[in-house]
Amino acid sequence: MPTPAIMILDDEPQVLNAVERDLRQHYRSDYRIVKSTNGQDALKALKKLKERNTAVALFLVDQRMPKMSGTEFLADAANFYPQARKVLLTAYADTQAAIVSINDLGLDYYLMKPWDPPEQNLFPVLDDLLSDWTASVPLPYDGIRVAGTLWSANSHTVKDFLARNQIPYQWLDIELDTEARNLVESVSDGQHRLPVVFFPDGNTLIDPSIQDIAEKIGLQTKAEKPFYDLIIVGAGPAGLAAAVYGGSEGLSTVMIEREATGGQAGTSSRIENYLGFPQGLTGADLARRATTQALRFGVEILRPQEAVKVRVDDPYRYVIMADESEISGRAILIATGVNVRRLEAPGVDKLTGAGIYYGAALTEAAYYRDQDVYVVGGANSAGQGAMFFSRYARKVTMLIRSSDLEAGMSQYLVDQIANSSNIDVVPRTEVVEAIGESRLEEIKVSNLDSKEVETLPAAAMFIFIGAVPPTDLVSGLVERDRAGFIVTGSDLMVDGKRPKGWKPNRDPYLLETSVPGIFAAGDVRHHSMKRVASAVGEGAVAVALVHQYLKTV
Repeated sequence: MPTPAIMILDDEPQVLNAVERDLRQHYRSDYRIVKSTNGQDALKALKKLKERNTAVALFLVDQRMPKMSGTEFLADAANFYPQARKVLLTAYADTQAAIVSINDLGLDYYLMKPWDPPEQNLFPVLDDLLSDWTASVPLPYDGIRVAGTLWSANSHTVKDFLARNQIPYQWLDIELDTEARNLVESVSDGQHRLPVVFFPDGNTLIDPSIQDIAEKIGLQTKAEKPFYDLIIVGAGPAGLAAAVYGGSEGLSTVMIEREATGGQAGTSSRIENYLGFPQGLTGADLARRATTQALRFGVEILRPQEAVKVRVDDPYRYVIMADESEISGRAILIATGVNVRRLEAPGVDKLTGAGIYYGAALTEAAYYRDQDVYVVGGANSAGQGAMFFSRYARKVTMLIRSSDLEAGMSQYLVDQIANSSNIDVVPRTEVVEAIGESRLEEIKVSNLDSKEVETLPAAAMFIFIGAVPPTDLVSGLVERDRAGFIVTGSDLMVDGKRPKGWKPNRDPYLLETSVPGIFAAGDVRHHSMKRVASAVGEGAVAVALVHQYLKTV
C-alpha cells in the first residue's frame, strides 16, 4: 500500500524547507512529504498521486502566493482529495481569509507564522488532524482501477476480462463518484472515451483493447517455443483437463485461449452437479484451480490470443494466430467449446453491454440490486444465471420459448427456481425488440401462441438462447456437421468406410477428427454431452489418444 502523503506548499523556499524539515523529523515513518513552491505544479503533482491512488492526508498551504493563493489552491485540490485535512499558513493580515475559508472550504485549521517551536505550535495540531483522518478515511485500493459507466459496453468488456482472468480490480462509476469523474476528466484531455484503466505504477490506459491490458498486467500472449507435442485450442473444461494431463504426462503443451480460462463454464455462478463438490462451486473457482494445475505442470497458456486457422504439413500440424504468428506441433486438440447464440431482434446489438448481456455477466449483477431483470433462455446456464441474479434483483423473469423448464433444464435447477419467491417463469414467449437510447429501458415480448405483443420496463436482460460452435478455424480441413460441430471417431465411419483422404491403416480414434493427429473434445464435438464433467473427461481421454497417435508417427 503506498504511504499516504502530506503536501506542503509555500512560494518562499526558505520557509518551505523549514516546514519540510520539521515534518520529516516528526512524520517520516508514517507519511511521505511532498512539497511545491507554486500552486500549478502542486496540482500537477496531485494529479499524479491520484492516478497512482496514493492517499493525501493533509495539505499545509501558505495563503500568500503569487498567481494562486492558498485558498484557491485548496478549492482546486478538493476535487482530487475532498477528505484530506486542510491547514492554512497565514500572517496576521490573512486572518479574515482563513475565517472565510472555514465556512467556504471546510478549512480545518489555520496557523499563524512563525510556528516555532513546532513541538508546541505545529505538531499537536497536525497530530490531531491526522489522527482524525486515519480514523475516518479508508486507505485507497492498492491495485488496478477501472473507471467508466454501467452503460459503457467497453467498460463491461474490460471488467469481464479482468474478472474472468482472476485479476482483482476496483470499479469506479463516474456517474456516481465525483472524485472518479474528476480523475477521468483530468487524464482524458476531453476525449470522453471509456473506460479509463489506472494501474498502481501510475500508468493509465484510455479505452484500451484487451490485448493492451493483457500485456500491461503480464499475461502470456506469445509462445515461448516454436514447436510443441500438443497444441490445445480453447481453455474451457475440456482444454484445461487436457492441459493438466498433457503437462503432467511429459508432453510439451501450449494452450491458446481468446478470452479467459474456464470458457462458458467459467462464467457459471454455481455448478452444483460436479462430482466431489456437494456444496457446488463457481465456474470461476473451477477455472482458477485448473489453470493453476496446468501452469504447475509447465503448460504455457496464451491469453488473450485467438487461433484463426489450422493447417497440416505432414507430419506436423500448425496453428495460425490472429496476429499472424504460427505455432507448430505434433498433435492438436480443438476444445473451443461454444459461443452464445446472438439474439436477432431490433435494438439488441445497440444496447449490448448497456443493459443487455450475453451469459451470466457476473460482474454486472450487483449493480441491478432491487431492480427488475429478465433472463432469456431455458437451459441449465439460464437457470444458474436466474438463481444468481435473484440474490440481487427485486424480481427475475425468465422468458422461455418452451411450455416449461423441464424440457431443457436439470431437475435440481427446476426445483430451485420453483421455490424462489422472486423468480417468475413466462413460457411460450420471445423477445422481439429492445428499447433505449444509451441504455436498456424496455423490451417488447411476443406470446408465441396468441402473437400478442407487450412492452415491459427492464433494467437488464441476460441472454442464454443456445450456442454455436466456433469452428471456422478448421473449415474445409476437418469434417463438421451441418451446425458446425466437429465430427469425431466412429461418427466418421459411413458404411464401414473411413473418411475421405484418411491415410493411416486404422480407424479414427474415439476423439480424432477426419485428419489424423487433430482431435476434438468437449462441447465443440458432434454428439457431445454438453456437461462440465463430460468435457473434463473428454479432455483427459484426448491426451491418452494423443499418446497413441504419437506412437504411430
